[in-house]
Amino acid sequence: MSRQELERILLAAQEHRYTMTEHAFQEMADDNMDVLDIEAAMLTGRIEEVLTQDPRGTRYVVVGFATDLETSVAVVVRFLEQDHLLIITVYEIQ
Repeated sequence: MSRQELERILLAAQEHRYTMTEHAFQEMADDNMDVLDIEAAMLTGRIEEVLTQDPRGTRYVVVGFATDLETSVAVVVRFLEQDHLLIITVYEIQ
């Protein structure tokens, strides 16, 4: 299942079919990242965790690399609709 979900996440990132929450924007700025870093993390990432206990829907923790290919970034996402992704939060992994 994770492989199919990762493919959905990759496609949504490639096609820019995502929305970022205000919280994600704030966390991104706090860690000195930009949208390109978040996209890169999703495109180079793998699903590290699947969180199913949220009544709003399953969340996926995708871990990949920022554009510098050195900084590890976690991106927490959820599908809003069949093909649209909500980026809930992002953070640099120290």
